[in-house]
Amino acid sequence: MKLPRNFYRPLAVGAPEPFREMPVRAERMIHFIPPHIEKVRAKIPDLVKQVDIVLGNLEDAIPADAKEAARAGFIEMARANDFGETGLWTRINALNSPWVLDDIVEIVGAVGDKLDVIMLPKVEGAWDIHYLDQLLAQLEARHSLAKPILIHAILETAEGVNNVDAIAAASPRMHGMSLGPADLAASRAMKTTRVGGGHPGYSVLPDPVEGSARAGVQQDLWHYTIARMIDACAANGLKAFYGPFGDFSDPDACESQFRNAFLMGCAGAWTLHPSQIDIAKRVFSPDPEEVKLAARILEAMPDGTGAVMIDGKMQDDATWKQAKVIVDLAKLVARKDPELAGAYGFA
Repeated sequence: MKLPRNFYRPLAVGAPEPFREMPVRAERMIHFIPPHIEKVRAKIPDLVKQVDIVLGNLEDAIPADAKEAARAGFIEMARANDFGETGLWTRINALNSPWVLDDIVEIVGAVGDKLDVIMLPKVEGAWDIHYLDQLLAQLEARHSLAKPILIHAILETAEGVNNVDAIAAASPRMHGMSLGPADLAASRAMKTTRVGGGHPGYSVLPDPVEGSARAGVQQDLWHYTIARMIDACAANGLKAFYGPFGDFSDPDACESQFRNAFLMGCAGAWTLHPSQIDIAKRVFSPDPEEVKLAARILEAMPDGTGAVMIDGKMQDDATWKQAKVIVDLAKLVARKDPELAGAYGFA
């Protein structure tokens, strides 16, 4: 077991010091793009202005015969664009795949200075994080990178969920985690072919009342896992994300699932289709009226202690903390979105 005093030591001579505090930026949506498609890469300059994170996907949804082209395409788009306040991520192939070592070595060597986060799929335990952590340190040292590349884990196996606390605490590189519902459903032998979202068969019925129909209420298949992931992330200073919502024809259900995740504590969600960008932007940005109320609470309690009455409701140190979460998030969003900055009163 690594001693606490060694936790923040670089794992290779010449590697950059790990972050002690995570870089702070709005991350409402992680927008996936297939980098092997040239016409998609051509849209990156406009996309950078619309989203908080651009992720070049190398794993699922990329055909086996396009894996190398996707890797080369990601390197090309990283070199060709200035991402500014927008995060640049890639999802590499799984650690047991034949492509992953080249994904890591070639991308870090070519564009490691521009890459913010590597998303690691199918993480099952802390050992997966330790492997990538050590390899990244060696590559950062080899290529004289000035800042560390972070790791974002996807929870998509039963074993990964079972080890979620150890994964969250595995490395100072840990940025956060995302729910991977499709692979997780298969791992658990769940009886659904949906990618995220609820299922009409997963419901509860009220007690029977003579002469009345019993209307079932659909439940959330992912509530337990999201809650576990959020607790593990929050306890370790990481960010939790809802993963993909696969039904592009049902924006209402997508918004409902995103909103549940937001209210529970998720920082953002994956967007797989351009139509989901505005949904994520709307859901994961705090409501202007809530921001204004939160700002009033902070103003009324400058040191965060005591109690005050605002609009007939008591506010105390607990609600001050809640208000600070909302105002801090609004300030991050305002940096990326001038229109919302005006609505929040920060312009």
